[in-house]
Amino acid sequence: MADFILAIDQGTTGSTVALMDSAGKVRASVNNEFPQIYPKPGWVEHRPAEIWGSVLKGIRAVLRKRICKASDIAAIGITNQRETALLWDRETGDPLNNAIVWQCRRTTDFCEKLKSDGHELDVRHRTGLVLDPYFSASKFRWLLNNTSGISRLRRAGRVAAGTVDSYLIWQLSGGESHVTDVSNASRTSLMNLKTCAWDRKMLDLFQVPVDILPRIAPSSAELGRTQGVPGLPDGIPITGVAGDQQAALFGQACFATGDAKCTFGTGSFILMNTGTEPLQSDSGLLTTVAWQLGEKDKPVFALEGGAFICGAAVQWLRDGLKIIKQAHAVEALAREVPDHGGVEFVPALTGLGAPHWAPEARGTLTGLTRGTEWGHIARATLDAMALQNADILRAMEADLGKRMKPLRVDGGAAANDLLMQIQADVLGRKLIRPQVIETTVAGACYLAGLGVGLWQSPKEIRDIWQVENEFSVTMNASARRRRQASWDKALERTLL
Repeated sequence: MADFILAIDQGTTGSTVALMDSAGKVRASVNNEFPQIYPKPGWVEHRPAEIWGSVLKGIRAVLRKRICKASDIAAIGITNQRETALLWDRETGDPLNNAIVWQCRRTTDFCEKLKSDGHELDVRHRTGLVLDPYFSASKFRWLLNNTSGISRLRRAGRVAAGTVDSYLIWQLSGGESHVTDVSNASRTSLMNLKTCAWDRKMLDLFQVPVDILPRIAPSSAELGRTQGVPGLPDGIPITGVAGDQQAALFGQACFATGDAKCTFGTGSFILMNTGTEPLQSDSGLLTTVAWQLGEKDKPVFALEGGAFICGAAVQWLRDGLKIIKQAHAVEALAREVPDHGGVEFVPALTGLGAPHWAPEARGTLTGLTRGTEWGHIARATLDAMALQNADILRAMEADLGKRMKPLRVDGGAAANDLLMQIQADVLGRKLIRPQVIETTVAGACYLAGLGVGLWQSPKEIRDIWQVENEFSVTMNASARRRRQASWDKALERTLL
């Protein structure tokens, strides 16, 4: 019986292929890494063939685990690194250049020129995004202007452009489907949030022709069928696609307005469901499409904010200060002291993200005394991770005009119980950690399962979604205000 979902989670450093059963349990998971390319300072690239190769290797490996037969796969779900952009040949499927990764800053000068020409407010109004090289549009322009033979191929109608999801669907479908979903399209700076269609003014501004772009489709619908994929039968429908952070929001069953999740990784990514109307932020956050379940369903939107440094701050304690030998040891070290002891660490090691957007800011460590111990610095680091997120989440509440519901957490650092308790306390909201921590994989599987009727509604998914642990607030309001005031003063010093 075909009741398994095959998930492809295509990330920045590797690709995970997983199998989920109809009970919502991840039964097998395999990750394969691939190289990062740094041709110049600030430039980051991937070889598309190596991305596709890592996916094929993962499919073979996960099926070798014999959890199910390939014929038992009811559908495929895809989640992916979002803003990474690439071009390929429609006729051969071959990449025309390396993919430009979301981290790449090569188009900074072009984006700054657009800002100085007064386009930033219009870009934000139409797309919900800030004018920044982070997003795909300026990357597509660069590729079109710097790829050998592109003019000849353009005249022949052979150039296809897309984010990684589009490229994978093209490869999985044997070149039959050139399509993306609304969540990924919303990260390009080319899609109009109100119409969920390519925006003519943005296409002209970034000099990207519409004929090379994929069709925009819902996140849970048939986007293609397998054809000629080694190890898989032809005809398996691809019915779930979402960018990685949106997939995590869906995987956390954040289906109601005000539901929010925080992914604790190298940085932290926070998304809050804001309902079926796009909400423009007054607090320095991004507006994005979370998902669309079907052609007749309205898209669901989200506010997004990210802190550049989260788990990376712990890596700095390990690799820079060398006060711990392993990242997980930070919890035990921080527990050696009752609190931060007046020490404040603002981890602006690569600037500050939302809601401050201060790329020039640099990290500060203040409040040191003769009584300061390594434990205080460790505790201040965990506090900083939580307080940065609290700043973002309060900005979201201000934009939404209502209190947030309990925050759902995932990512590697979410396993740190002390950090989770600190986060609940400084935020003043309960935290919920799920049993299935592969939330991006879960989101892709849930969307795909809905697309083939394995589950009939989000309510069924909510019923199988299970809690592993909860962290209730233990800090009183007065103590929370004092802790916030100390953090705010440290932020002021950092932003001077």
